[in-house]
Amino acid sequence: MSQLVRPHGGGELLPLLLQGEALAAERARAQTMTRLRVSSRERGDILMLGIGGFTPLDGFMTHADWQGVCDGMRTASGLFWPIPITLSASASAGIRTGQEIALEDPDDGSILATMLVTEVYAIDKAHECASVYRTTDLEHPGVRMVMEQGELNLAGPVKVLSQGGFPEKYGELYMTPAQTRALFTELGWSRIAAFQTRNPMHRSHEYLAKVAIEVCDGVLVHSLLGALKPGDIPAEVRTKAIGTLVQHYFMPSTIVQAGYPLDMRYAGPREALLHALFRQNYGCSHLIVGRDHAASAATTAPSTPTTSSTTCRRARSRRRR
Repeated sequence: MSQLVRPHGGGELLPLLLQGEALAAERARAQTMTRLRVSSRERGDILMLGIGGFTPLDGFMTHADWQGVCDGMRTASGLFWPIPITLSASASAGIRTGQEIALEDPDDGSILATMLVTEVYAIDKAHECASVYRTTDLEHPGVRMVMEQGELNLAGPVKVLSQGGFPEKYGELYMTPAQTRALFTELGWSRIAAFQTRNPMHRSHEYLAKVAIEVCDGVLVHSLLGALKPGDIPAEVRTKAIGTLVQHYFMPSTIVQAGYPLDMRYAGPREALLHALFRQNYGCSHLIVGRDHAASAATTAPSTPTTSSTTCRRARSRRRR
């Protein structure tokens, strides 16, 4: 029987997406609430909270959490977390502590979630940018995301009501952590390497995935389906290219291709850590990390993963035996 790595924090998956009667009741209640339209990045965070990808978080971070994550990559409770998961609002919205609000999709205005606001606070945006992105340059796409936020952050637990149309758009390619864990268990896998990508796989990527297969049970090629900066390859093109590789260049039953709903933040090493963290929730025990993982440059040279030398030595030794 497959023995998968535990979700982040050591407990069980914590999906916040309501179902059945609870979903219908909360959707009805949401119609009476003050509405707040979220950003594309915030929508991705809501969806990850909904499907359990951000286990064990139950909502958006407090000021103490924000400060601890910026300065030491830990929440106020001591949980390792490398990038703040926050929700912003303008001061003119007039949202108060103790209020329940409905969070709207930035594209069509549908209600994604409801939230109990437990804290309203201001942050030093430049401090977040310097800590997380190591720059305050407004040309950096992640810095621009932070600087364009509202003046205030809202903390509190959420109840998620929607998956934002991703299942309908991407079909079986879109998988939740519960679904990948069930699939890995069915396959008998317990050591799974995740390969993060926002671009089609080139030959070095193909080689690295095959090396990982030699020391793991299989590889999850996990493609970002959310928003990207201009110049990056759209998910529809990228996933078709990866699908061709899976069909023609990898051994059957060694690769699973799936997607997830986040936007890229382009936070470099901190985003690599976030990618490793939530892949643990998806059931992965290892992550293939590139030299310029989550870099903001428009183009980067084919990268050699920082973890590849040990992996390759193990693989060569295994072949010799």
